[in-house]
Amino acid sequence: MDVPETMRAVRMGRHGGPEVLECVEVPVPAPRAGEVLVRVGAVALNNTDLWTREGAYGRPGDPEALSGWRGPIGFPRIQGADVAGRVAVAGAGVDEGLVGRRVVVDPAIYDTEGPDANPVGLMGSERDGGYAEYVTAPAGQVHDVTASPLTDDQLATLPTAYGTALGMIERARLREGETALVSGASGGVGLALVQLARARGAKVLAISSASKADAVREAGAHTVADRARDLAEQVRAGAPEGIDVALDVVAGDLMSEGVSWLREGGRWVVAGALGGYGVAFDVRRLYLHNAQVIGSAMHTPTHFGLLMDLARRAGVRPVVAATFPLDQAARAQEELARRQHVGKIVMHP
Repeated sequence: MDVPETMRAVRMGRHGGPEVLECVEVPVPAPRAGEVLVRVGAVALNNTDLWTREGAYGRPGDPEALSGWRGPIGFPRIQGADVAGRVAVAGAGVDEGLVGRRVVVDPAIYDTEGPDANPVGLMGSERDGGYAEYVTAPAGQVHDVTASPLTDDQLATLPTAYGTALGMIERARLREGETALVSGASGGVGLALVQLARARGAKVLAISSASKADAVREAGAHTVADRARDLAEQVRAGAPEGIDVALDVVAGDLMSEGVSWLREGGRWVVAGALGGYGVAFDVRRLYLHNAQVIGSAMHTPTHFGLLMDLARRAGVRPVVAATFPLDQAARAQEELARRQHVGKIVMHP
């Protein structure tokens, strides 16, 4: 596959608003030993992009510090964790048979090489990502989905949103017949949670704005609670015996109040803080009822493998809300921040 010497990429040179994103011409990166070069077909946006650009993750002991996903960012940085495309070049030691194959990149940087490794970094934050025409990735983290009936746009929505959702569901040990509460249900991770929890046979009680309730039901929710009304009352009506598993990307006041909604042995899994990172609740509601609070950051290699199996057989049908060209990355992020859409926003290099 012919590869040019330079490419267009969107870089940020510092933390800040959308104005720090610049579309520039840069050299095409060369894959190192054990890596491949992927020609990007589509790259999806995530809240992680916004928070990394803003430096909103904080650091241990200093929650207000400007920081990327897991620490200081090396600038300039090319954002973009979610990439679908084709392998253009195989680096030293990599099977040449991968060249030309359609792939999805697992964007996690893991702490070990085992199947249950934990993500400690992210493409687009701790290394350059897919807001570009080409991106490099470890060969072991590109998954061949050539035969998938899903489009590149749909495939690009999967890594962070669906990977995070599946990681939450697996860590929560969600079982068929259980009742699952899903917060932020119209967003990328939220909609993925609704689809995956429903596919697992759970009864899904989703929280969303009233204007997006129909789309959330269409994704698989049995009941949709209006986040603008009394949630405790709606949850009692929708789950009179309590919640088995909460799949939460909001935290804040919702988690503070909601832990008491868990039934005996319930699990509250949190993977985001859209509603604020400060949480306070009565700890007796945990130990007296054998409940658990579980933190969940993205996925393990095992979880991602399960997700790619779903992708190959189109076991999920991601919703693409809008598409933008690469040079409109700032506008695309502004659209994401408005949260008026349902599903995922994708860019085309």
